[in-house]
Amino acid sequence: MYELQRLTPAHAPALLAFETANRAWFARIIADRGDDYFTHFPERHAAILAEQAAGLHHFHVVTRPAAAIVGRVNLVDVAGGRAELGYRIAESASGAGLATAMVAQVCALAAGEYGLTGLTAVTTLDNGASAAVLRRNGFTVDGPITLGDRPGMRYVRDLLISVS
Repeated sequence: MYELQRLTPAHAPALLAFETANRAWFARIIADRGDDYFTHFPERHAAILAEQAAGLHHFHVVTRPAAAIVGRVNLVDVAGGRAELGYRIAESASGAGLATAMVAQVCALAAGEYGLTGLTAVTTLDNGASAAVLRRNGFTVDGPITLGDRPGMRYVRDLLISVS
């Protein structure tokens, strides 16, 4: 029912709709993107696609039939065989294992198609669902961090170790 797709220019309208519809939901658990993100979305979308083409990032969207976007799973700051994982799932699709499944797919892409050897991820301490997704996908705690003004945790995963 759900499909992971690499981000393309054609995703722009649906991605903006996804981000707009879920803005308040996301702001409760992660830092808000700010008005500038939405005002200059076309330019920002073009810029991140150029960075993806240069191999700096790997952006993905989670879609369901009728091309509605219900999530994003990204690998950013690719360097030295490593990248940082980030993801967000729409409120309407949360709590059903979708994030866990899509993160697993991106981890497989990272190890295979993208040739990465390790990933990092961060989450705030009050976002237990995100921490659970990471643990289910073989990430382990690396240590405490601060995200903005909120306490959090950094996680790591060696992609050379399989998860069962």
